[in-house]
Amino acid sequence: MERNVKYLIIGAGISGLTFANYADGNYLIVEKEDEVGGYCRTIKEKDYVWDYAGHFFHFSTDEFKKRFIDSVDEDEIIYKDKNTKIIYKDGLVDYPFQTNIHQLEKNEFIDCLYDLFHKEEKEEYDNFLDMLYGKFGKSIVEKFLKPYNEKLYAVDLTTLDKDAMGRFFPYADIPAIIDNMKANKDSTSYNNSFLYPRSGAGSFIQILYDALDKEKVLLNHVVDKIDRANKKVILNDGSEISYEFLINTSPLNRFLSLFDEEKLHELQSRLSYNKVLVFNLGFNKKSKYTKEHWFYIPDKKINFYRIGFYDNILDADKLSMYIEIGYSKDAVVTQEMIDEQLRLTLENLLKLGIIDEETKLEAHSTILMDPAYVHINSETDAQITELKKDLADENIYTIGRYGAWTYCSMEDSMIAAKNLAEKLKDN
Repeated sequence: MERNVKYLIIGAGISGLTFANYADGNYLIVEKEDEVGGYCRTIKEKDYVWDYAGHFFHFSTDEFKKRFIDSVDEDEIIYKDKNTKIIYKDGLVDYPFQTNIHQLEKNEFIDCLYDLFHKEEKEEYDNFLDMLYGKFGKSIVEKFLKPYNEKLYAVDLTTLDKDAMGRFFPYADIPAIIDNMKANKDSTSYNNSFLYPRSGAGSFIQILYDALDKEKVLLNHVVDKIDRANKKVILNDGSEISYEFLINTSPLNRFLSLFDEEKLHELQSRLSYNKVLVFNLGFNKKSKYTKEHWFYIPDKKINFYRIGFYDNILDADKLSMYIEIGYSKDAVVTQEMIDEQLRLTLENLLKLGIIDEETKLEAHSTILMDPAYVHINSETDAQITELKKDLADENIYTIGRYGAWTYCSMEDSMIAAKNLAEKLKDN
């Protein structure tokens, strides 16, 4: 079978669906899974609603916010002011750590404050870790920022660009840190409030999907090869699709493997990222923590770096959680490893007091996000920028958090997809 289409879209995640919503109708989406959504899918099992990982919406544009909210019943949307903590030693510290050092035990607070005032700032930083030391001083870095980010990124922090997290990193200068000691308000995070649909993040994705022609979405199909010279792709069933514009939203490392070009394969091998093993867990009763939305855990002896409480967001009567565990890109995560990590997770939840001896696991699901967080460094970032320019000259665009290989929000991805669709229509 051979088809011709104006816009061929690889991937039916939030970016691919958004692009199709704003394209002129002559599109085809190719999706390897048997459902749309990518990492924005929702799992429902027994009494529990889980996403593929924690996805919470922080709309800054009225257009997307109105589109989603107007499409569901008002009582189906939950609005929350973020309540997040760091499990530090035997207690809790408000997030972010650097603006709440006054909550530490006195000697540790003095260490952090002293190092903060005597930090050695630079005009230019060599890498992410160098930036952390320069901005926050030794104690804040080594008590939280270094161990936590090493667990999160599962990589040597000196290999990351100084701006690896962009606007998402909670920067704070000394006046802001001092002011927070009395005001106790976090003004450094971009997402101090959020909204969440009772049916899970996937219900918002369904709104985008419902607006499309289902005949133009090929589920369970995989792109095996891209022929740039002849502007066509070959699918795993042997069929060919010719395109005028190729819009990729799949992870860039996989996308590059589809070209029969050594130069692109070399760039693919240099791309750095981590994997994240996600456990969604449903228990028979609530935790003693009934108001918090998620916790950060810098302790290297604990296997997970972050945990979240769906039940505290959904106001449910039984503990429902997500657990995140970081792995390097080269790690081979076997079923045996997954089983062991689940055992350790339950053991550590008990150790931390999240659950007690009467708490029983009723349901769970496992997801391996691969890739999970892309690692930004100046060398590959410059190569990716140049690659995007070259591909755009041939009407090939790669967008979205993973397609563009960047650190951005779901809304950022939607805005970029919409803008590209409208730009191509106008041209």
